[in-house]
Parts: sequence; structure tokens; C-alpha cells
Amino acid sequence: GLIDDPRKCDFDPRVLLCKASDGPECLAAPQAEAAKKIYSPAINSRTGQQLFFSLVPGTELGWGVQASGPEPSANIYDQYRYVVFKDPKWDWKTFDFDKDVVRGDLPENLVMNATDPNMKAFFSHGGKLLLYHGWSDTNVPTLNTIKYYNSVVDAMGGTANASKSVRLFLEPGMGHCGGGEGPNVFDKVGALEQWVEQGKAPEKLNASHSTNGKVDRTRPLCPYPQVAKYQGTGSIDDAANFACRMP
Repeated sequence: GLIDDPRKCDFDPRVLLCKASDGPECLAAPQAEAAKKIYSPAINSRTGQQLFFSLVPGTELGWGVQASGPEPSANIYDQYRYVVFKDPKWDWKTFDFDKDVVRGDLPENLVMNATDPNMKAFFSHGGKLLLYHGWSDTNVPTLNTIKYYNSVVDAMGGTANASKSVRLFLEPGMGHCGGGEGPNVFDKVGALEQWVEQGKAPEKLNASHSTNGKVDRTRPLCPYPQVAKYQGTGSIDDAANFACRMP
């Protein structure tokens, strides 16, 4: 099965700590502690300020992409070399977590950010914003997209008004823009076209997962904060047995 909202999963990796007779599938104490840190937001140790969001349970299969070593992943390394420090020879081993993360957020270094919640000019011209994000994304924390969506809703005066122009769909088990164990193939463009051209806002998106070219799991994707609720009978891999409901 899939957990539709991993925030409800209260998982402590210490339950996997190795005992004397355990094999390679258990965790050593430093590994369990590292996992706890990944599940926790990044905090500035000097100020106590939260710097960024954590990953959530269910992202584990993608951790190796960001931690394969011996150097940081290229997209992060190059951002700091060429944009933040403007020095191709910058050595990542000099990185100061408490200072340089903040430095990366200076206005002149935010060329790749899209965090302005004021979309009123776009919406006033009939623009529609369809956001989607996989819960198993390890490149961009899903919680960050939820924060942005909520900020747009607040700027629009609440959900009732905002839902006419912006909707967010979260995919359990989907990785960065696609892939993963969850249903991750769905018609985003078609839904957006219907919304813009016919005024039909997406009440749900039907998503599928395939193995070796054969569809083996379907599920409705619901506009946040709704989730897909199992109706109690039938296959948990069949979208027909789920309905969008408030949690």
C-alpha cells in the first residue's frame, strides 16, 4: 500500500537498530542518527532558525542520489561555485553550514527561486496554476511546495477564492517529477487545458503506475488538502475504490 500523507507516519529509525544477531538489514547507531536528521528540518545552530524543510518517510530509496559522494551532487555544488561564491575553484569542504546556507538565500543568489506568492496579476488575466509534487521527492522537499501553495492561498484571501485559480496535487510514492512506487503518470497538460479553455477546474487527476509496460496500480490524485480515502472494499491498487475527502 501507499501512505497518502507521509506526515502522519510517526517513524523512529531507532527501531531498526542492530542487535547482536541482526544482519545487514539493520542500522548501526550512527546510521539511525543520520536518518533522524534527514527526517528533521535543517536548523541554524547559532540562531535556532529553521533553514529548510526535512524529507518525509517514504523518500528513503532516493537518498543515495544526494549522498553518493565523495563530492556533493553537481546541481548543489555548481550552484555554490558559480552563483553564490562566483568561484569555479571554490572547495566544498570549506562550507560553513551556519553561514553559507544563509548566504545562498541572499537576493542576488535566488535566480532559480520562484517563491513570490502574489500571483494576482497572472490570475486576473485568466491564468491558472496547477502545482504537483511527489511525496518521495528527494531533490525538493514536498513540504516546501506545500508552504508555497499555502502562501498563495493566503495572498488570495483563502481557499475558496484561491481554488478558482490554483490547485496543488500531491502524489504518494512519486519521486522528483516522476518515477517511484506510486502512481506517477497522469495528464497534467490536459487538465490545465480544460481548466483554462473550458473553465473546468480539476477535481481529481487519475494517475497510474506501470511495471514492464503493464499498469499495476491506479489512484486518484486529489486537490490539496484533500486526500484519496480508501472506501473499504476492493483492491487498494484500483482508483475506483478511492474517493477524494478532507483528512
